[in-house]
Amino acid sequence: MVKRTDASTGKIIDDGKTVEDPSVDENGRKLLKVKVYSPFHLYFDGPAYSITGVNRTGEFDVLPQHHNFITLLEPCELRIETQRETEPIKISGGVMHVRGDSVVVFLDV
Repeated sequence: MVKRTDASTGKIIDDGKTVEDPSVDENGRKLLKVKVYSPFHLYFDGPAYSITGVNRTGEFDVLPQHHNFITLLEPCELRIETQRETEPIKISGGVMHVRGDSVVVFLDV
């Protein structure tokens, strides 16, 4: 249900509409918002269950509700697990920024 505050009265109004939550799938499983791009190309932009990469300490996974962090990526194959398949993206390095349930990967920087 969508609730809003009426600007003139300050009362909370329930308009009876439901809004789909893009951060969960149809089974209630949490999703990440993942964007992987370089200055001239968008490789991936959409929801995912997880993303796997490699930094200097080794391979790691990012799942929903992960701690916020930033890391330099080593040459590897990023693996993005989506609702349909696993999307592999071969990279030569980059920067990954995780904040909340959002992951942004900057390549060729």
